[in-house]
Amino acid sequence: MALTGSLPAVLPSLGLLDPHRRRDPFTLGVASGDPLPDGVVLWTRLAPDPLEPDGGMDRRSYPVEWEVATDEHFGRVVRRGQATARPELAHTVHVDVRGLAPWRDYHYRFRSGGYVSPVGRTRTAPLPGQLVPELRLAVASCQASWDGWYTAHRDLASRRHDVVLFLGDYIYEFGLDLGVRPEDGDPRNVEPAVSLDDYRRRYAAYKLDRDLQAAHLSAPWIVVPDDHEVTDNWAGDTAPTRGYGASAASRRMPFLLRRAHAFRAYWEHMPLRLAQQPHGADAQLYRRLRYGRLAELSMLDTRQYRDPQVGTDPARLEPVTADEVAADPQRTMMGAAQEAWLLDGLARSDARWNVLGHQTAMSLLDRDPGPGEVVSADGWDGYAGCRDRILGGIAERGVRNVVGLAGDVHRTIVSDLARDAADPDAPSVATEFVGTSISSAGDGVDLDDLGRSYLADNPHMRFGSYQRGYLSCRVTPQLWQTELRVCDRVTVPDGSVTTRATFVVENGSPRVLV
Repeated sequence: MALTGSLPAVLPSLGLLDPHRRRDPFTLGVASGDPLPDGVVLWTRLAPDPLEPDGGMDRRSYPVEWEVATDEHFGRVVRRGQATARPELAHTVHVDVRGLAPWRDYHYRFRSGGYVSPVGRTRTAPLPGQLVPELRLAVASCQASWDGWYTAHRDLASRRHDVVLFLGDYIYEFGLDLGVRPEDGDPRNVEPAVSLDDYRRRYAAYKLDRDLQAAHLSAPWIVVPDDHEVTDNWAGDTAPTRGYGASAASRRMPFLLRRAHAFRAYWEHMPLRLAQQPHGADAQLYRRLRYGRLAELSMLDTRQYRDPQVGTDPARLEPVTADEVAADPQRTMMGAAQEAWLLDGLARSDARWNVLGHQTAMSLLDRDPGPGEVVSADGWDGYAGCRDRILGGIAERGVRNVVGLAGDVHRTIVSDLARDAADPDAPSVATEFVGTSISSAGDGVDLDDLGRSYLADNPHMRFGSYQRGYLSCRVTPQLWQTELRVCDRVTVPDGSVTTRATFVVENGSPRVLV
């Protein structure tokens, strides 16, 4: 049923549950995403009891009204309509609103069963040929709820961004009974997510966080998943054999069926278009979005099409040598079709800045002092041939102003990207900002031992930090400026956020100015 989408027929209803049990269905907030010049996706889910099966809803469809206005008080409504929240999609709603004006703010809300949702702010993209003077975007990833509070999201929501890129690990599928939040000991949070109901409940548990809801309310999001939306360190059609992703419960289910459950729950809970809705265990998640002639965003999928990791135990991320990786240079992290799509698109782009939104660091991260390279099997270092084809293709095609944005490693890493990353004199062809985690790995420190090793052994790495936080970027035709916002603590709910450092890339120069 998860693979085909075939579920029992549903009946329409004009009410929202039994009138004696009526409660606010908008407990998980609202969101918007994937902006176009004339439209945006609006999302919500009806879930009066979000942690219960089916979110506390019965097995019927319900009408949901939506409105888009130019002001937050809805004095001038420019678009409205009615959608249907269906039980087979967990009563989620995805409205692809069109007919909006380019490059302007809008406010939106939903109504159902006599209740009104929170009001969200969204923003459309510029016209394709428009060179706007400024784009403000935030970059976030990795929000293990038990490791910390979402202090960074609270700060992100308070700063006016045109769009937020979330680059993976929105949820964590494995369960832990220890954590900093009061609800972490709930038996339902201890078990790994395996079934469709498990994943749905995990998203609901995360989306109950008020700071995360506020971040969604503040701006449209563009999202791509990493591994934990399915299972730790998965690769293509292959599930790990050890580690968090290989629990006894997960081994009882064929991996592609589990992936189908995970992809479906991901689409249900993200502001994504119908084109991204999965078909069984497959989903079209890589895509492009333009911000006029200022920036073109290529959002990548480095999980679904990759070859298995090299090494004896990739599930535990044991380091591997560069020689082991180089033994098969044709191995891919993206698949041949996506590699061609990316390079062909970059070659055709007329945007001032060409942005790669993806999951993990492309820069070399040699962790062994001295000669030779010892690297993670799970990152781009474990797929050096694929990285060489991408960076080589950028250089050969003369693509200018390529900026990579990534997450996954729970630390901030700022690098110049060179075709020969081990050569300190090799010219760079792009720049990269790897953002730290929202909460994963706890409070952290400004610079840990591994970070010092990275800085000492990787000549193109310019900066490192092991604190929690996010990136806030200001993009103009002449300058890319990235501000690192860091939390003093995330293990308490009242931490503070400050600017740790600011980095600049100048138009026409593929080097970071620190």
